[in-house]
Amino acid sequence: MIFLQLFWVFFKQGLLGFGGGYAMLSLMQHDVVEKHHWLDHSDFADIVAMSQMTPGPICINAATYVGYQAAFDASQSIFVGILGSLLASLAVCLPSLLLVWAVLSFLLKNKGNPIVGGIVQGLKLVSVALIASVAIGMMNGYNFIDYKSLLIFVAVFAASFRRKFRPILCILLSGLLGFILYY
Repeated sequence: MIFLQLFWVFFKQGLLGFGGGYAMLSLMQHDVVEKHHWLDHSDFADIVAMSQMTPGPICINAATYVGYQAAFDASQSIFVGILGSLLASLAVCLPSLLLVWAVLSFLLKNKGNPIVGGIVQGLKLVSVALIASVAIGMMNGYNFIDYKSLLIFVAVFAASFRRKFRPILCILLSGLLGFILYY
């Protein structure tokens, strides 16, 4: 029974938790502390703090800890606790995985459709524009233009249009040019 409860609680959080991990914490607190009483407020605060300190998304880290604790408390078995942590982690990620799978299936099925191709191309341009707007905003925040960085950006941006130039090579080239120009 604990596995079904864990799965439903964390699947629901993954499905309804818009706004990122911190926004999901209030929903998680309601379900974990107030509704199911798997943890008290102090333990939940400790789990949130621990989830912030460990690498990875806070909601997945918290789901892992809560899943372990709830399953362990229900059975007093470390093995069941580990299964609970794996199930809660999977459940919180599953809605996003299903959505990505559905969109990818649609795109692959309709990749020859010119309308879908145009939408994908438009989204690529929007992505580049959003990244560029952040970069420009950061440069303007310093109230100066770093010409060396701008030179590296232009060189790597131009080189990335060649099909044989992979992203990892862009990163390595940027690092090499930065080392040469700054040291």
